[in-house]
Amino acid sequence: MSDLPRKAVTRTAKLAALPLGIAGRATWGFGKRIVGESAELVGRELQQRTADQLFKVLGELKGGAMKFGQALSVFESALPEEVAGPYRAALTKLQEAAPPMPTRTVHAVLEERLGEGWHELFLEFEDKPAAAASIGQVHRGVWHDGREVAVKVQYPGAGEALLSDLNQLSRFSRLLGPLIPGMDIKPLITELKDRVSEELDYGLEAQAQQAHAEEFADDPDVVVPQVVHQSDQVLITEWIDGIPMSEIIADGSQEQRDRAGQLLARFLFSGPARTGLLHADPHPGNFRLLPGGPEGEDDWRLGVLDFGTVDRLPGGLPATIGESLRMTLDGEAETVYELLCEEGFVKESIELDPDAVLDYLLPIIEPAEVEEFTFSRGWMRSQAARIADPRSPAYQLAKQLNLPPSYLLIHRVTLSTIGVLCQLGATVRLREELEEWLPGFVPEDPADGEEAVAEA
Repeated sequence: MSDLPRKAVTRTAKLAALPLGIAGRATWGFGKRIVGESAELVGRELQQRTADQLFKVLGELKGGAMKFGQALSVFESALPEEVAGPYRAALTKLQEAAPPMPTRTVHAVLEERLGEGWHELFLEFEDKPAAAASIGQVHRGVWHDGREVAVKVQYPGAGEALLSDLNQLSRFSRLLGPLIPGMDIKPLITELKDRVSEELDYGLEAQAQQAHAEEFADDPDVVVPQVVHQSDQVLITEWIDGIPMSEIIADGSQEQRDRAGQLLARFLFSGPARTGLLHADPHPGNFRLLPGGPEGEDDWRLGVLDFGTVDRLPGGLPATIGESLRMTLDGEAETVYELLCEEGFVKESIELDPDAVLDYLLPIIEPAEVEEFTFSRGWMRSQAARIADPRSPAYQLAKQLNLPPSYLLIHRVTLSTIGVLCQLGATVRLREELEEWLPGFVPEDPADGEEAVAEA
């Protein structure tokens, strides 16, 4: 499949094949066990076939199906290991690869958006795509001023396909739910749908990327490519090399893993404080490790790509997050409960035990309690299992909590980033980043207020 299938019937049929295929393979596995094959071997083969089909269908369709796959992939570390292995390989592929758009289609879009003489804008342009994503693909080139550039070209019909896929996936959400224990798939799909118009608007993406590029221009740790040119369906930015985060997850040294994890946490919390924007698509395909950090060429910097989805937070992350996190660590159950009620995390019609809420929260925020914390798949799986087990008090309490709309994207980005940190197996000084960048996490010094009054 080399083009973006846009006909609703074709796309619906392909997506419908996912749950049907899973059911068919389960029957096939049962038959194999009847004739005496090992349940363990059959189970592994079943998972591998399911993972292969998942990648094949989501990767071919691109659009919303691939977007969903990318969003899901960062939670892979929550899966039990015997299930995670096959899915890990298949979902990682979604972060860096997909069947390309035909060259003639790419040229047609560039001619329509940049003009008939578009070739003259480039000293070089590579027809073979360097990367593919959910709504577009990236080509490497050299701009007429000599700068190496990344040329992102949007798939024709991407918006229609995106919504069609996500609507269809929403219908299958109950069947897809078991992929990630303890996670409600439907709200994730709804939130992805809500962001479609923004993601398709390369003008908004260019503004968000340029705001980050200017803010981080002299930063020793983070690199954001400058925007070179933007028009409908085409976004041209400076090219950055580097090691894809997915490669660090698969084969990186512990030093690389720890450095990548530290910088990822730093970017997550410093970005909103410095730009008023939260990069809201933190899957590994959007990050690179580049040489040349503060300690020289042997040190590493974090390259950040794709600003198509951002949360606009003019005042940075809400201070309530930092305050409630600090008070939870201090064991102030009543105060934390009052804050959660005020912000709408607990609906007025529900009454919970503040101490039970504290017991629910403490294991989740363990990484913020210590000077440094080693994120791992095992830790992530233990958290998922605790919340997914119907016999667990955490499961019962989680069902009664509410996530206010204004916190939805922040929550998903934070969870996704933690998922990547667990995939990296990184040891991170998270508390250090929270103290530096998260409003409300460090209590205000009364002396600061007195100085401000005196100056006024």
